[in-house]
Parts: sequence; C-alpha cells; structure tokens
Amino acid sequence: MSGAVRTSAGRQLRTSAGRRLGALGRAELALLGRNRGAVVTALLVPLALPFTVRGAYARLDLKAHGVSAGIAMLTAAIGFSFLFAVYTALVGAFVARREELVLKRLRTGELSDTEILTGTALPAVGLGLAQVLVLSVGCALLLHTGPPKAPWLILPGLLSGFVVSAALAAVTASFTRTTESAQVTALPLLLVSMLGSGITVPAAALPDRIAPLCALLPLSPAIQLVEAGWTGRPSGPGTPAALATALAWTVVAVFAVRRWFRWEPRR
Repeated sequence: MSGAVRTSAGRQLRTSAGRRLGALGRAELALLGRNRGAVVTALLVPLALPFTVRGAYARLDLKAHGVSAGIAMLTAAIGFSFLFAVYTALVGAFVARREELVLKRLRTGELSDTEILTGTALPAVGLGLAQVLVLSVGCALLLHTGPPKAPWLILPGLLSGFVVSAALAAVTASFTRTTESAQVTALPLLLVSMLGSGITVPAAALPDRIAPLCALLPLSPAIQLVEAGWTGRPSGPGTPAALATALAWTVVAVFAVRRWFRWEPRR
C-alpha cells in the first residue's frame, strides 16, 4: 500500500511540475514574441547565415574530408541555431527577467530554481529545435544532403548543443548588467564558436595545429556529432572523444549555473 501511495504521489509531483513548466514556458513565449529584435535574430539569422558562407565552402576541398557542401551548410545552420536562437536570445532574456525582478518573484512561489531556469529557456530551445527540423528537411530537398547515415549521433549532439548553449547563456547573464550590454558580453563566445567550433569553418578544414584545441570548445563536440550523424564518419578526435567532451561541457555548464547564476538585479 505504501509503495502505491508513493508512486501516486510521485506521479502527482511530476504532473504539477510539468504544468508549472508549461505555464512558465507559455508566459516566456509571449514575452519573447513582444521583442521583435530578438525574434528576427533568432528566426532569420540561423536560416540566412549559412548561405553567406556557401561561396567559401565551394573553394574548400570538403570531399577529401568526406563532407559535402550541403552537409557543411546544414551543420553550420544548426550551429547558428545554437548560437542565435538559444544562446544570444537567452542571455538577453535572463538579464531582462532578472532586472525586472521577475526571477526574484518566481522564487517566492512553488517553482524551484531549476524549473524557473528551464521554463525560461523552453521557448528558445523549442524554436531552435524547430529550426533544426526545418533546415534538415530543406537541405535534404534543396542541397541533396540525403538522410543521416548515423542518426543515433545526432540526438546527443543536439541535446548537448541546446543544453550547453542555454546553460552558458545563464552564466553569461550573471556577468551582464543590462539588456543593452548583453550583445557585448555574448560576443566572445559567439565569435570563438563561429570560427573554431566547425560552424563557419568546417572542422575538417581547420589547420592541424589548432584543430585539437578547437575540438575542446564548448560547442565543438555538438557540431562534430551532428556532422558525423549525417556523414557517418566522425571528424576530429572521433566519436568517443566528442561524446566525452560533450558530457564534460554539459556537467561544467550546469555546475557553473548552479554556482554563479545571479538572481538579484545588478544595480
């Protein structure tokens, strides 16, 4: 009898937590929709930027590394979704909610800290996931990328990419004073990831001297796993190393949020 009671209580707790997350996610989605600049950046940049590097990809001998131009552009687009749909959008969102005392008021209710941060990140992550699905179908039809050859690698790549991007956004927001300065504080990780994580420059085309260091960047393992999922052949240090690095960055990013996230306004 006691076991049945505990099971029923556990189900009720999970249901109530899901309802709270859903309510917070819907509220955050409504707030996101009011910020036209954030919506345009999150929606259009990941879709448009890959086509700006198409000419550069055409000059690279990607086939020698087992990567087609279409797969390189798809991987870049997914990387831009991590950076713009999730990371930069959430830096501004976390700062705005903190400075407006929204996060502080939420902590006085039933929501736990984890639920507050997760609910705030849900719309951005959902938008990023929707972009990945649209991009995958679009590239398969227009760029002839075909279906993924190792789809089991794409899931951990997307999971680590979204989790690390959201967690690092929370960490960056902790050191950001205003929503206006969020664009500046997010810039270092943005530039480093674009250049070194295999987004604008495919990992296979990076110089041998810096490639091992670039493989250790926060989003590099996620990009490597996504690319390997389509090509069926891992680039860089290999799939086990990419999985280990992705797990390590996920743990470090979550720990950093728990340790340094700031709930009080920086005034």
